[in-house]
Amino acid sequence: MSSVSVDQLSVSYNGKPAVHDLSVRVGEGSWVTLIGPNGAGKTTVLRAIAGVVEYSGRIMVGRDMVGSIRRRQLAQLVAYVPQRPVMPASATVMDYVLMGRNPYIAYFATESKEDIEVVTKVLHRLELTALARRPLGSLSGGEAQRAVLARALAQQAPVLLLDEPTSALDVGHQQQVLE
Repeated sequence: MSSVSVDQLSVSYNGKPAVHDLSVRVGEGSWVTLIGPNGAGKTTVLRAIAGVVEYSGRIMVGRDMVGSIRRRQLAQLVAYVPQRPVMPASATVMDYVLMGRNPYIAYFATESKEDIEVVTKVLHRLELTALARRPLGSLSGGEAQRAVLARALAQQAPVLLLDEPTSALDVGHQQQVLE
C-alpha cells in the first residue's frame, strides 16, 4: 500500500481548465471515491495520478514523484482502469491480463512462472478462468470489463485507480469487484 498526495494539481485541455488547483491526500490503505457531475474532472484527476496526462502541480505516490520516475516504475506503483479501455480484439483474455505483469518483465524476456501464477489466481478470483483462451472481441461488455479489472489486479500495484469499474457489470459481479 502507498499513500497518494496531490498538491495544486491543474490540468487543461486545449487551454480550457479541466482541474484547477486541487490538493488532496489519501492515506495508505484508504478507499476514496470521487463524485461529481459529468465533465467535473474526476477522470482527469485519475489520469494525472496515473501519469497519462500532462499536468502542473505535484503528485506523489508514496515517496515517488509521478512526473520524475520512469514509466515502468510508475506502473509498479499505480494500476489504472480507464473508463474506456483500449482492448485488442484478437488478444486472448489470458494474454491481455498478462500485460498487467509487463512492469516486472525485463525487456526481451518472457513471463515467469510467478507471472503465470499471479494471472491464474486473478482469473480465478474474477471468474474468468473459463474465458482465458477466448479473444477479447468475443466477450460481452461485462466479461470485457472483468478482463480489464483482472489486468489491473495482476499488476499488483499498491495504488489502484478505478474509473467507473462496475459500469458494465451485472449486480453480482459489481458486488464481487467491490469486495
